[in-house]
Amino acid sequence: MGAPAPCPCACAERLGFAGEEPDTCAVIVAGGTGERFGDPRGKQFVELCGLPLMCWSLAAFDRAPSVARIVVVCAQDRVAEVEKDVLSRIALSKPVSLAPSGATRQASVLSGLSAAPRDLALVAIHDAARPLVEPEQIERVLAAVRVDEQVAGAILAARTVDTLKLVEGNTIIATPDRSFYWSAQTPQAFRRRVLLAAHKAAARDEYEGTDDASLVERMGGRVVVVEGTRDNIKVTLPEDLAIAEAALERRLLS
Repeated sequence: MGAPAPCPCACAERLGFAGEEPDTCAVIVAGGTGERFGDPRGKQFVELCGLPLMCWSLAAFDRAPSVARIVVVCAQDRVAEVEKDVLSRIALSKPVSLAPSGATRQASVLSGLSAAPRDLALVAIHDAARPLVEPEQIERVLAAVRVDEQVAGAILAARTVDTLKLVEGNTIIATPDRSFYWSAQTPQAFRRRVLLAAHKAAARDEYEGTDDASLVERMGGRVVVVEGTRDNIKVTLPEDLAIAEAALERRLLS
């Protein structure tokens, strides 16, 4: 099974990418061990609809017209496995390079950023374990950064639909207004120089953020939300794989 057909150019034009040169490097983070998933191969290598899970993320970014290059961040001792069992399984039109992962996700992203070409203004950071991302979503996140010089970054996120409770011990102390809360996803897109500076500052200060946006926010950068869909799940536990497979099968058959 190969990668899906290319995204139509009309989609890119509607989203602010009107026939210009691609300006984005995608950094796909695939260095995690997936301990919670419970598979010794790591969740990014398990099969999903006939391909290793991370193939689907790679295919989506390959089809996104704004993306000029893809950097895959993986463990140094799994480079040959990525080349043989992942990259050789799909036909990609964009150049792909590999960067070594670090001890933490944050260190891995910094490694990928350091491998991104300096002549590309934007970067899009994505978890390899989110296989259901679509090119149109990638383009909308990038467009939100591209069209406004005052915006340092944009993230894909979904509105919180559950009632939230603030709990101390086992006692509820508040029920916040859920309209203010969103569930952060990836991709998260930024001006490359801004994100690189934020990561270097965090490393210098020994600060560990919860996502890339939090590092930019910490430096005073304005980060906006682009509404995504709840099915852009991150495969973390075994049951997540079944959900992702069902959603992907519906998409492939539609």
